[in-house]
Amino acid sequence: MDLGLQDKIAFVAASSQGLGKAVASELAKEGARLAICGRNKQVLDATRRELEDMYERAVLAVPGDLTQKEDRKFILDKVFIEFGKVDILITNSGGPPAGKFEDLSQTDWDKSYEQLLGSTVSLIRAVLPGMKAQRWGRIVTITSQAVKQPVDNLILSNAVRASVVGLMKTLANELGPFNITVNNVMPGYTETKRLLELIEKNPSFKSAVEEIPLNRFGKPEEFAAAVAFLASARASYITGVSLAVDGGWIKSIL
Repeated sequence: MDLGLQDKIAFVAASSQGLGKAVASELAKEGARLAICGRNKQVLDATRRELEDMYERAVLAVPGDLTQKEDRKFILDKVFIEFGKVDILITNSGGPPAGKFEDLSQTDWDKSYEQLLGSTVSLIRAVLPGMKAQRWGRIVTITSQAVKQPVDNLILSNAVRASVVGLMKTLANELGPFNITVNNVMPGYTETKRLLELIEKNPSFKSAVEEIPLNRFGKPEEFAAAVAFLASARASYITGVSLAVDGGWIKSIL
């Protein structure tokens, strides 16, 4: 299936590793021109080289921390200097620390707001004028299965990511007339460094596989395929949805 992504400009946030890297790779495979970013310059450069060797096209890689306003501006300035616009925005970030309510400080909450919600708002605000002017755009946010079914010991993620979903649903209504689709993708337990860290801190996470109907953790490339579809021309009549890629873990019918 041709997803219609050839030469579309795609900016994938927090994409030097994990799910962000998998999504960037999938979009590049479909012919998109890529901008990626990450906090660790060494890891980011290695990812850039890997993607360029694999798909034989240049990738813009800009180091920076999306939780910092100055870094967000630096990254976005580089993207617009290089490409002039963004057709496809994939918002993403690392997960906030695990813990129960009384284990976490107000600083933890403030950092989580900026990491998850503040960065998403800033990135969308930056790319929106160009998308509206050309009357075409795709905005996809990587959230978590926790927004539909909260996960024990992840109260920061459960709470703040839900606010991101509220933002995206509202934007889907506002931006529909401009042919801009806005969707969320909710990864379940996927084999990434983040999952390994959670299992190390709380071994009970490993037993979560028993709650998954497909009886295994997901692979990053499986998740990335779903994101690429929502970012594509083929998904032109899908907006305002929260798509679970979780092997059936979420038990609700809505």
